[in-house]
Amino acid sequence: MCKSRRRDDSYSSTEWSEAFTLSGSTSKPRATLTAHSSVIPAGGSVTLSCSVEGSAGWKFDWFRRDSVSSKAQLMRGNEANRVISVSQGGLYHCRGGRGDPVYYTEDSSDVTVVETSSKPRATLTAQSSVIPAGGSVTLSCSVEGSAGWKFDWFRRDSVSSKAQLMRGNEANRVISVSQGGLYHCRGGRGDPVYYTEDSSDVTVVETFPSKPTVTLQPSWTQIYSGETVTVRCEIQGGEGAQWTYEWRAAKLNTPPTSNEHRIIRATESDSGGYSCRGRRDYFFSEWSDIITLTVSCKIFHPDYFKLLIVLI
Repeated sequence: MCKSRRRDDSYSSTEWSEAFTLSGSTSKPRATLTAHSSVIPAGGSVTLSCSVEGSAGWKFDWFRRDSVSSKAQLMRGNEANRVISVSQGGLYHCRGGRGDPVYYTEDSSDVTVVETSSKPRATLTAQSSVIPAGGSVTLSCSVEGSAGWKFDWFRRDSVSSKAQLMRGNEANRVISVSQGGLYHCRGGRGDPVYYTEDSSDVTVVETFPSKPTVTLQPSWTQIYSGETVTVRCEIQGGEGAQWTYEWRAAKLNTPPTSNEHRIIRATESDSGGYSCRGRRDYFFSEWSDIITLTVSCKIFHPDYFKLLIVLI
């Protein structure tokens, strides 16, 4: 508390001020060091933050050493910014200082940061592996454990073809695609740009807009045992393309990959539903509607029934 009095008037004075409490501590505060990540990606960096709890006005000294037994070296001193980036592995600690003469905190505990010898690998995920007819699917690219990346997106038509850059230096890690193919991505950051390893390929197939039709030749859906029939898959608008076919059938231990299946000397076990779909490159058609084939026991000659009646 304090009060003041005029020099020329010993009988006048102000009131006493309000009390101001100054607290002190017998022990120094300790700085706290935290690392954004304990692993530095190859060619990258991590962020370190130094703080002193419950007080302000500090500037910071940053120290690094190569090993537990080596002496710490001052990296940066009297830094107003409490956050720095480091790109070298080692044991780091910090301390705060303020005032004149400078009053220092206790040193923080050591934080160990290690460097990786290999580049990080981007990861590509697809919301779905099948693009609906006239639609699209979402692809997401990410780099685990670090930030600040922009992304390059690549597509190719086949395993043997060269990847083509679709979009480059994209800040958004998510894109939509409406074309089938093999996709991959990579991350890049910094100047000059440091690139991750490319992600693995993700296969996306496109749904062909035309639905196949299953037909029978002859066109009878009911036949008799011993007869022959051909089941055929036809894709409207897909003529001339090299389709591979998939079949769902009653009796096909090894379904054909061609567009037709010939049933010779049909038996009752060939009865059932038949449907198909086609595939080429990165196109899939929908499954066709089911056509049902019924195979009955072989009909007897009419004279057989006449003879049977006579015998009865």
